[in-house]
Amino acid sequence: MICGQRKRRPRLSTTSAEASSADHHCDVLVVGGGINGVGIARDLAGRGWNVVLCEQDDLASHTSSASTKLIHGGLRYLEYGEFSLVRKALAERELLLRSAPHIMWPLRFVLPHDASMRPAWMIRIGLWLYDNLAVREFLPGSGTVNLKGDPLGAPLNAKWTKAFVYSDGWVDDARLVTLCAMDAAERGAMILPRTRCDKLQPMPGGWLAELVRQDALTGEATHTIRVRAKAVVNAAGPWAEQLLRQTMNVQPRAAGGKQRDAASGAHLRLVKGSHIVVPRIFNHDHAYIFQGEDRRIIFAIPYERNFTLIGTTDVEHKQAPGAVSIDPEEVMYLCQHASRYFRQPVQPGDVVWQFAGVRPLLDDAKGKASAVTRDYRLEAHAHPSPWLTVWGGKLTTFRLLSEEASDMVGRQLGELRHRWTADAVLPGGQLTDLIDEAVHPELDMTEFQSRLRRRHPWLDLALMRRWTRAYGSRVLRMLDGVTSRTDLGAEVAPDLYEVELFYLKRHEWAQTADDILWRRSKLGLHYTPAQRQAVVDWVQAQADSGRTLGFHHSGMSR
Repeated sequence: MICGQRKRRPRLSTTSAEASSADHHCDVLVVGGGINGVGIARDLAGRGWNVVLCEQDDLASHTSSASTKLIHGGLRYLEYGEFSLVRKALAERELLLRSAPHIMWPLRFVLPHDASMRPAWMIRIGLWLYDNLAVREFLPGSGTVNLKGDPLGAPLNAKWTKAFVYSDGWVDDARLVTLCAMDAAERGAMILPRTRCDKLQPMPGGWLAELVRQDALTGEATHTIRVRAKAVVNAAGPWAEQLLRQTMNVQPRAAGGKQRDAASGAHLRLVKGSHIVVPRIFNHDHAYIFQGEDRRIIFAIPYERNFTLIGTTDVEHKQAPGAVSIDPEEVMYLCQHASRYFRQPVQPGDVVWQFAGVRPLLDDAKGKASAVTRDYRLEAHAHPSPWLTVWGGKLTTFRLLSEEASDMVGRQLGELRHRWTADAVLPGGQLTDLIDEAVHPELDMTEFQSRLRRRHPWLDLALMRRWTRAYGSRVLRMLDGVTSRTDLGAEVAPDLYEVELFYLKRHEWAQTADDILWRRSKLGLHYTPAQRQAVVDWVQAQADSGRTLGFHHSGMSR
């Protein structure tokens, strides 16, 4: 992603001397550290290409950490005729759930039936399609439930008597981005967070880029890295068109290949989605999907043990991509929408945390924001030098998008290398490091936790569960040489020890307290202001002491 508005500069010629003075040469430069950018970098690196990825902020610091956190086919998209998108997403669900069972797991959804919205037969047909558009191996199919006397009906208003139940999945979205970046780095990619792509100039055989590194704590530019790349991938999300027009000085093309000018409209329609978090409303492990009187839907999802996540809105976003926050009207909308269903009304005063993200959706800027497709399109060109831009997309289809993008980049580079991600696991997902055989994601995770507890009986149960859910089998690396609580180092905040903090800094590019508290984890939601400040102070003390700020994978060496 790139920073704020910049004036278009005249085309500058690039001399051979300038090109040869580059600090680093690579096959592909990926701009953008959200899920699409890291997914593409991972796929390309796994095919043996030399990859550099830059992101102006922290990894997943924008759209990719502000989602509803679902791995799903998109039941509601069937109503808009998006059968191809739903089929693609459904086919990906179980594949993704197997690839990272520590940060993704199956989730059952309860849809109370509102006869005034849609007849039961219509919902049954939709759910039958949802069950059968793609093969399911372990996710259970849909069904119905009588809410009277059932625990699923206990938190709901008495007027809701019947519901439909179906399967999808949940994901820690920010950690998914981090794990893809880790996998890319371990396959040879150079990952550079807090590094803005400030200039991209075409040259014979590729591009010359100027990447500006920023200090994580002060935001000040520290130095410039010159990178020569054979091809550029623009995965800047909401900033994609800005990067294309202003930094690369090329024009997007319409679907039929006709060039667009700045006044003809963008490929992207920016839609803000906002969420609220409230104290836990229900005790069971299912989620709810509610239909509003405006025919929109929202989710109410078990979140971080003690909370319920409610969202999302769909609001046109006319401001700069980085200027995003939830409006009071959106908070009220979500509260009223949820209160129509829950026995205990949800009030704005109940909200303990809120967040908003801008979704870059592929659209012609017509119709309702909620009806805009969540599908993606890839645009590739050879002139002035090879480049590819990602338009749109969603979490569930990021692997497919990355695979297709890598095929296209391979053609640009003259070699179509083998696909590999369909059967691969993400870092921490290899639970057979401790268990005998992978059978079922949920059962495998339970067995992994049991064996880890036997290996480290001194480890508190709650801490063990959090670590295994966050790091999977990588917890074995974090605990290498640790034989007692004393070896964990200082407890900086409740259940946050220095052994974990150093791991995050050295292996996951965590450089600020926000990186640790809100993206690598959601511990900030559980801590008091004083406890969060203790983490801020620890990070600052590390910087003041002159210790390395965790560039184990993010420095110039690979």
